[in-house]
Amino acid sequence: MNTLFPIFLKSDQLNFLIVGGGNVALEKLHFLFKSSPQTKVDLVAEKILPEVFELLNKFPDAKMYERSFTIEDLTDKHLVIAAANNVSLNTYLRELANKYKFLLNVADKPEYCDFYLGGIVTKGDLKIGISTNGKAPILAKRLRETFEEILPPSIEETIASTHLLRKKLHGNFEEKLKVLNELTKELKAG
Repeated sequence: MNTLFPIFLKSDQLNFLIVGGGNVALEKLHFLFKSSPQTKVDLVAEKILPEVFELLNKFPDAKMYERSFTIEDLTDKHLVIAAANNVSLNTYLRELANKYKFLLNVADKPEYCDFYLGGIVTKGDLKIGISTNGKAPILAKRLRETFEEILPPSIEETIASTHLLRKKLHGNFEEKLKVLNELTKELKAG
């Protein structure tokens, strides 16, 4: 049973730490910056790929440190992503997450994770999150690609129109909801 609770974080208001500087870190960074270019990320790793340097240099809220992880790297961090292929470091980060109460994602170790970075479909203001509960990330990727292809470009216009109508509606919550439900009913049928 999938017990995950999906939420959408305002990642530009949170502080991320990525531990690792290889291909996995590069993938995680692409994922974060694609979704939220203003994400504040510190990356620490003993070795950092040139591609990671290039990517991080494009974002003013990103910092990198080419050295070993220290506990001070956790200062003011809300979410930590372990992207290093280092079992003892991953275990240590899990212990620290339990002690200091930050959320942890360990690449390819669902049992160590507090959260997953699932597939994300973005069309303007529409964002759809896809998760396989950490069991089949490649399937989440394929579903993301499918949704990106089938969602019509007009969805952004529909969102904007619905938003304008919502702002103009008067009455209590139930009355507004009734009007909006009626307006969008045809989206479900179509």
